[in-house]
Amino acid sequence: MDLRWTDEEKAFRAEVRSFIAANLPAETHARMKQGKSPTKAQVVQWQQILNKRGWAAPEWPKEHGGPGWTTAQRYIFREELMLAPAPSPLGFNINMCGPVIIAFGNKEQKEKFLPRMLNLDDWWCQGFSEPGAGSDLAGLKTRAVKEGDFWIVNGQKTWTTLAQHADWIFLLVRTDPTAKKQEGISFLLVDMKTPGITVRPIITIEGGHEVNEVFFDDVKVPAENLVGTENRGWDCAKYLLGNERFGQARVGASRERIARLKKIAAETYDNGKPLSQDVGFMTKVTEIEVELQALEMTVMRVIATAMKNPGSNKPDPTTSVLKIKGTEIQQGVSELLMKAAGPYAWVDGDPDMEGGTEQVVAEDPDIAPDWAFGLAGIYFNWRKQSIYGGSNEIQRNIMAKAFLGL
Repeated sequence: MDLRWTDEEKAFRAEVRSFIAANLPAETHARMKQGKSPTKAQVVQWQQILNKRGWAAPEWPKEHGGPGWTTAQRYIFREELMLAPAPSPLGFNINMCGPVIIAFGNKEQKEKFLPRMLNLDDWWCQGFSEPGAGSDLAGLKTRAVKEGDFWIVNGQKTWTTLAQHADWIFLLVRTDPTAKKQEGISFLLVDMKTPGITVRPIITIEGGHEVNEVFFDDVKVPAENLVGTENRGWDCAKYLLGNERFGQARVGASRERIARLKKIAAETYDNGKPLSQDVGFMTKVTEIEVELQALEMTVMRVIATAMKNPGSNKPDPTTSVLKIKGTEIQQGVSELLMKAAGPYAWVDGDPDMEGGTEQVVAEDPDIAPDWAFGLAGIYFNWRKQSIYGGSNEIQRNIMAKAFLGL
């Protein structure tokens, strides 16, 4: 594959851009243009609009409700959503659990869960990280013991994103405590309404309710909710995390934020001059743009490799590069946005999603520019990006093993 877009791919980009412009609800678009996360209702509404068009699951094959796009088309679609900006299809459904069920699930599981995932009739969350088993995920201790037709689950998950909204959770549980660290783990699907599940909020530094603790006390999970083979859940986890890291490059999102940053710099004055004339500041902006261009070229190489090996379930270790650099760039842009806002960045903004604490101040343009509200909170919240999805240190270990044989 040539590392340039073909005429057909350019036409596809124009089609996607036109559809988003014509169908994205104005309120959702306005909220995201201000740098805020969409509400749960807005995410659901937009995914259902995409599902009617057949675009809710870009990576899924046609037989399961996906559009059957090439890897390049999927990348273009995701990028255009970020550039708009518009909500992406819910990652827990579409990029994480859905692909695992397609790859490892049985016929009954596919028929039961996939259509509802597509239309966001069920909101899923991810039960992986635990106290003491976050970056080192294989160290998890949540147990599942087989009793008749059920698995009995006991343990705790933490940093569970948006569990307060979830109807279902996909879990990694230890089913053979005598096995080696990365063995004896299984992948379960659990209804969040099952007795014995408790969700407790973790309020993040900016006051948002985005993550949670989830406790399991003798939770009965039907045996048919095991995905794949008992004690081989680590295969599902590796497959899922490979898909997740590909999306964490987020080139389109970084490009949209850099464009916003440049606009802010042109309108913000420091010592009587626009910030865009500050050589030191703009040098940092240019450096991030160069890094983003290099990241995009790496993404396109990954796309080229994937298109040469269609249908491969083997995780590409290069996705670790995308995860590391993509999150570093996002953090760098958030830092420059906060610097551009200066003291205005500390004016409290709207927390992520729904359920956060109340705003400290109303969003009053006499207090600060509308683009400045909450930027400090975003900066601090985004420190997590180099940790979740497998920390960047773990990604470097994966790369060392794959590329250097260490």
